[in-house]
Amino acid sequence: MKASFPRIASRNLRSFVAQRELSSTSGLGQLQQHAAVAPYFEEDQQALQKTVKSIIDNDINPYVDEWEASGQYPAKQVFKKLAEAGLLGVNKPAEYGGMGLNFKYSIAFNETMGHVRCGAVPMSVAVQTDMATPALARFGSEYVKEEFLRPSISGDFVACLGVSEPGGGSDVAACQTTAKRVGDDLVINGQKMWITNAFQADWMCLLANTSEGSFHSNKSLICLPMSTPGIHLHKRIDKMGMRASDTAVIYLDDVRVPAKNIIGEPGMGFTYQMLQFQEERLACAALSMQPMDNIIAETIEYLKQRKAFGQPLLNNQYIHFKLAELMTEVEMLRAGLYRATDQHVAGEDVTQLASMCKLKCGRLVREVADSCLQFWGGMGFTNEVMVSRMYRDLRLTSIGGGADEVMLGIICKTMGILPKLPKREKK
Repeated sequence: MKASFPRIASRNLRSFVAQRELSSTSGLGQLQQHAAVAPYFEEDQQALQKTVKSIIDNDINPYVDEWEASGQYPAKQVFKKLAEAGLLGVNKPAEYGGMGLNFKYSIAFNETMGHVRCGAVPMSVAVQTDMATPALARFGSEYVKEEFLRPSISGDFVACLGVSEPGGGSDVAACQTTAKRVGDDLVINGQKMWITNAFQADWMCLLANTSEGSFHSNKSLICLPMSTPGIHLHKRIDKMGMRASDTAVIYLDDVRVPAKNIIGEPGMGFTYQMLQFQEERLACAALSMQPMDNIIAETIEYLKQRKAFGQPLLNNQYIHFKLAELMTEVEMLRAGLYRATDQHVAGEDVTQLASMCKLKCGRLVREVADSCLQFWGGMGFTNEVMVSRMYRDLRLTSIGGGADEVMLGIICKTMGILPKLPKREKK
């Protein structure tokens, strides 16, 4: 039987929850008050959000500037803090240390993680909770769940996801990494790229070709310990944004792991990854909501104080009309996200709606950050204000987790209007 959040985490709530509002600024509080008719999240989910917000205020945001400057944050330390509050296993099975709650709680968690004053830390945490572990929790054997899921939920392991390669990111079917069966083992060779958490990860959820045949039925997801001989972290990628997150190019040279490390059935990796993508894309949309709220609210506060031609800039009709348009778009995206969440919890196929949310959030975060940065003028072009950091960090949303163009292709396919292309020949 699934327990409610207060019952299973009452000690964590007493430890972490301060009596404070979720709004980080008075301006944001006003926006939320006027925009929201009734709260979407229920009492238990709001309690979870307050716990998350308290951890962010006390253990994450005070150090974000330092982590951004150093190019890496202490993932193990932050993960352990979140895990102590039960937050790395919100919707994971209780028998492996999770809370066993539904996906709506996970969305509540991710939306609140948007209060972190950079994009890198929430993205890194989401790799663990919404990208590397959903298929493991759903399809993994008891062995791999004990070896990899349990310590990931407890915060003892940091995970990374190995899907993208130098020759193909969003084109998952083009994966070239191989895992050939040799006795009771798999011998893995290939390359992976854009791997978040790579330098701190204890294991990788790896997608590799384990057999010949169709692109869609020859792949498996494999739990790969990062300490295995033959794994080479070749390069720390110098990124435009997400500066506090370590990202690597990885070479796999005759890496040997037990074949029992395969998640679920061999050859089902592509299917599992597609299912895993739906939760990832909804998590991506949820992570984008609060930063957009914060950017708009902080821009409004700045424009109230910044004067030009004898009056506050906010009095300019173009400016306050534009801000109203942006807030309207944010609320429409939020409505779509909540609808998709409810449908997913109900067991419905949300492939189309999740892809629409991912597409829209990728485009909208760019519009919100760019428009608001413009209103900050020269200050917006410095590294001293949040809008410039979010302008850099949130640009990734239209690229990572399936580029905008891939989302459009999926949406077209679900509409029945995507032209059928010739089948690719296997090299």
